[in-house]
Amino acid sequence: MEEADRGTLARFFGVDEMELGKAKEKSLDEPSWMDVPRLAVGASAGPGAHADAEEVFGTLRFSARWLRSMGLRPDMLSAITVSGDSMEPTLRHGDEILVDRNWQPLRDGIHVVRLDDAVLVKRLGMQGAGRIVLLSDNPAYRPIECGLDEVTVVGRVVWKGGRI
Repeated sequence: MEEADRGTLARFFGVDEMELGKAKEKSLDEPSWMDVPRLAVGASAGPGAHADAEEVFGTLRFSARWLRSMGLRPDMLSAITVSGDSMEPTLRHGDEILVDRNWQPLRDGIHVVRLDDAVLVKRLGMQGAGRIVLLSDNPAYRPIECGLDEVTVVGRVVWKGGRI
């Protein structure tokens, strides 16, 4: 609908133009882009990366509108690099992944987890009775079975970027 027509109809019916489809005007304090920290620790898609430090070394910029549409909170996101080939073909060595640390409750998908001192990126499978299985997409890697108390779920992977 044309702006002038929308304004005329809104005045005639005594309603706000927003009710007739006018886009909300962006407030000056609402950013268009959000920077997500890139952490120096990688998530291993292989035998396991050691999480000695989670130092921020840069940022990835995402559309604030896209993040909101995905239900993501920028303050609960971080980006890390995939290391290894156990999640191929879904995730490849060198891919950047966006990790949502506000992932509750546990559900299907790819997650970043800590097991002992290693940071891994895996699919999670519930085994019942407090047991979990960490699954790789690459069939060359065997599932890792462990207790829920042995693993810390860091977050759910919600986006990936990498080379074609």
